[in-house]
Amino acid sequence: MKLYLIRHGETVDNVAQVYAGVRDSPLTVQGVLQAERLGRYLTDSEQRFTHVFASDLQRAVKTAEALLSAQTINDASVPATVRKFPILREQDFGFYEGKPFYARQRDSKKSGKDAHRSRHQDEPGFQDVESKESMTARTNAFVAEHLRPLLRENVSGQQSIVVIVSHGILLSHLWRSILAMFSKHTVALAPGLSVGSGGVTPLEYLGGWSNTGYLELDITHPVVATGPESVSKDVASSQSSEEADEGDTTTLPTAFKLIIRTVNGKEHLRGLKRARGVGSSQHDEGQKKIESFFKKTKTG
Repeated sequence: MKLYLIRHGETVDNVAQVYAGVRDSPLTVQGVLQAERLGRYLTDSEQRFTHVFASDLQRAVKTAEALLSAQTINDASVPATVRKFPILREQDFGFYEGKPFYARQRDSKKSGKDAHRSRHQDEPGFQDVESKESMTARTNAFVAEHLRPLLRENVSGQQSIVVIVSHGILLSHLWRSILAMFSKHTVALAPGLSVGSGGVTPLEYLGGWSNTGYLELDITHPVVATGPESVSKDVASSQSSEEADEGDTTTLPTAFKLIIRTVNGKEHLRGLKRARGVGSSQHDEGQKKIESFFKKTKTG
C-alpha cells in the first residue's frame, strides 16, 4: 500500500491569519493552483489512486477533488468521488475560531492560549480548544475503520494507493495513529531522506505540513495466495476479523514494514508564482505559529 497524507491548499483564513479549525474557510485562488499542481504532479508520477478520503470541510474536499480531477481526465478506473468524513476535520479551536492569532505577552509567563483562556473562560458560550485526546480518538477510529481493512485486502494481493486530504494538526495525529500500528524496528526512512536538523527528530514528530505538502508512506508485506492454507500465521493475524474494531490499536505483525518516502513534499510547487489579490506567501509560516500555539512544550 502507498499512502499519501496531504494538507489542503491555502485558504482565506490562512491569508487572514485567523484560527481556522472547524470553520469552513474556502480555498484562495492560490490554494486552488496549489491543489491543481499537486494533482498533475502525482498523475505525471504515474500514481493512480484507488481510494480518496477527505475531511468534509470544503478546503479539504476541493483539494481532494482537484487531485482526483487530474487523474480522471485520462483514466476512468480511478474512484469517481471523494469520500468525506467529519472525523477528519481539523482540531476545533472553540472560542478562538475565526479570531486572530494571539502571541504570548512579553511580561507574561503564560502562553497566549492560557492567557486568553483565563480572561474569557467564564464568559457565556465559552468553548475550550479540542483536546489532544479527542483528536487521537478520532484518528485511531479512522485507522481502525478504514485503513486496517485496506491492509487486509492488500495482503491478499490487491494493492492500494490511498490519499487522505485533511488539515495540519489533524494529520500530525493521524500520522502518529498510523505509526503506532508498527513495531519500532519495522519503520525506516527511505535512502537519502533526512528528517530534522541538529539532531535526531523522533518519528512521532516529523514536522508540519505546508499548504498541499504531503507525507508519502509505503506499507509493505508478503503477498499471500487467497487460499486459507497458504496464509502464514504472522500475516493471518491481520485478517482475523471482517470488520476492524473501532478501538483496535494493536500492533501489526512484524511482516508489515513502514517506509517513509517523503516528508512535507513540495516539489509540485516549484516555480509556482503568487496569484494576485490573495495575500502574501508568508501565511504558511503563520499556520506554523498557530500550530505551536496549541502545542504543549515537551520536557525531559
